[in-house]
Amino acid sequence: MKWLFSFIFSLIAGADLFASDSLLITSPDKKIVVAVYFKNDISYTIKYDGKTILHPSFIDLIPENLPALSEKVKLKSHRIKSVDETIISPVPEKRKIIRDYYNELTVMMQQPYSLIFRVYDDGVAYRIATRFKDSIIIQKEKAVFTLEKGKKILLPLIDPGYRTDKFHTSFEELYQSKFIDSLTTQSFAYSPVLIGTGDDIKIAISESDLEDYPGMFLQGTNSNAVEGLFAPYPLQTKMTEGEFPQEVVTKRASYIAKTKGTRNFPWRALLIAKEDRELPGNDLLYRLAAPSKIKDPSWINPGKGTDEWIIGINLFNVPFKAGINTATYKYYIDFAKQFGLQRIMMDAGWSHYKNLFDITPGINMDTIAAYAKSKGIKLSMWTLCSTLDKQLDSALDQFNKWGVDFIMTDFMDRDDQPMVNFYDRISKACADKKIMIMFHGAYPSKGYNRTWPNNVTREGILGSEYNIWSDKPTPEHDVTLPFTRMLAGPMDYEPGILDNATKDQFRPIGKKVMSQGTRCHQLAMFVVYDSPIQIFSGNPSQGMTEPAFMNFLGDIPTTWDETKILAGKVGDYIVTARRKGDDWWIGGMTDWDAREMDLKLDFLENSLFKVVGCYDGINADSYPSDYEIKDIILKNNKLTIKMAKGGGFVVKVSKIKN
Repeated sequence: MKWLFSFIFSLIAGADLFASDSLLITSPDKKIVVAVYFKNDISYTIKYDGKTILHPSFIDLIPENLPALSEKVKLKSHRIKSVDETIISPVPEKRKIIRDYYNELTVMMQQPYSLIFRVYDDGVAYRIATRFKDSIIIQKEKAVFTLEKGKKILLPLIDPGYRTDKFHTSFEELYQSKFIDSLTTQSFAYSPVLIGTGDDIKIAISESDLEDYPGMFLQGTNSNAVEGLFAPYPLQTKMTEGEFPQEVVTKRASYIAKTKGTRNFPWRALLIAKEDRELPGNDLLYRLAAPSKIKDPSWINPGKGTDEWIIGINLFNVPFKAGINTATYKYYIDFAKQFGLQRIMMDAGWSHYKNLFDITPGINMDTIAAYAKSKGIKLSMWTLCSTLDKQLDSALDQFNKWGVDFIMTDFMDRDDQPMVNFYDRISKACADKKIMIMFHGAYPSKGYNRTWPNNVTREGILGSEYNIWSDKPTPEHDVTLPFTRMLAGPMDYEPGILDNATKDQFRPIGKKVMSQGTRCHQLAMFVVYDSPIQIFSGNPSQGMTEPAFMNFLGDIPTTWDETKILAGKVGDYIVTARRKGDDWWIGGMTDWDAREMDLKLDFLENSLFKVVGCYDGINADSYPSDYEIKDIILKNNKLTIKMAKGGGFVVKVSKIKN
């Protein structure tokens, strides 16, 4: 670890006090320059290689009955420090060793505020800190991001029309391409959003270290800017009726948060990339998040699992009536054991939604738990968030008795302040019982998995389940996600559908679920998508008929020592290389265009390597379930890959030892 401190701006190249009301700070490599202005308000600009990529963008925090950050702006002191540290990730979805290297500017105001900027080689972040003695009410936060006119923005626009509360969302929208000037104040989306296409410098806007505060949406401004939008504090709620009852807000306050007077507020982050392929490997939001609150995370043990919900437990070639019953779950346990998966999920329906101790008839949990233990397979359980909250302590104790090490909780569908605090409360309770957790119906993690590493993955994504009722999960969507949603942390897409279709063949059919694109396109998601727990959503009865394919899938790791993005273009294609131990796994996906690519594997040693790969079959363009598994010897660190329309590939590269 190395810390270099400086309180004289001229001692740091590019960090200069260039006017009485302005400060300047650069990235370590000097390519990014941030200028911060303190006049009648507070604003900043960003340049990359001398070109302005963020125009004057405004910052403010407005408490109730207290001075705002921008009120009577007067600097008290400032300092810059350079930090070069190493973070060791206990659950590495991208890499085990993470370099945390940045320059930081801290500005102390005469009012009880501080403003902190961090400038990295791959992004910029700022946060506000307060020093009020008593608790405060935040009426509003201003976070304006001003771009060049005519820029395109990729964002998951929310349609609030069918909700009584516009901030009620499952965070599962398609990313749409819009001109930033076309977004009105009625247009809003959750983050991250991505600005820039083609040769533009890319800027992804998001946040990190969200604690005791509402999440940041982004709305249009009828101009070339987007502005932070925050769900007001809920004053009244009610429980809905129906199959999955949930709490919805019926009345909101005029303020967004009630919180401590002395605290750090969330980081507002801009991830910056010159090329598309620099984005999927960016872990800036993880670096910005608060360090782990779990002292000893060694018990956290991710891996792959099964889930039965997407296929509707529509098994075949079995000697029992498939359904939510003991025989079916024993079959899933056998399947997981045979193909190297670590756990099975017992999804919605194993108990009454409103009472986790009211077990569904036909299920004997003691029998299932004992059978899973005998096979070395762990159990995972779905829960409704409102029920889990009510029965939290007793439910977690029971899960421990059954050998459950991972649970899902579902249907939060909000990120206002009380709901954000729910995440912390549940994560801590699970950590105390050494249980991993995944939130569904949830906002993206945005670094939360650093603070609570037992929150190993998160939904907040339009994933495989949408194949049941829509045609939204297209190959274009699939190769957009690594450059957008995945910037905010691990994502539970639940790949592995084994019934694969062309665009013309596809139909959304419940219990006979198919996916658009090839079998290898689905397989590649296990390598391309960050998620320390990967959920196989295909039909295990079909998997049983293809043991070679399932053994290949089962061998793919879910955590990685190192990640490199070899090629990529937003919405078109991506090729990702990841190292686990001495082996490299390379996965690629394409949109509806077939592609042939020559991959230069310069990161490999000059040696002989064995490459075991699963590739699109010769007929995959017309029969997308077609694939071939073959071995080759790699001699010159160059690999030629062909992907069919909507296709993909996965290869395992292992050094041949003498």
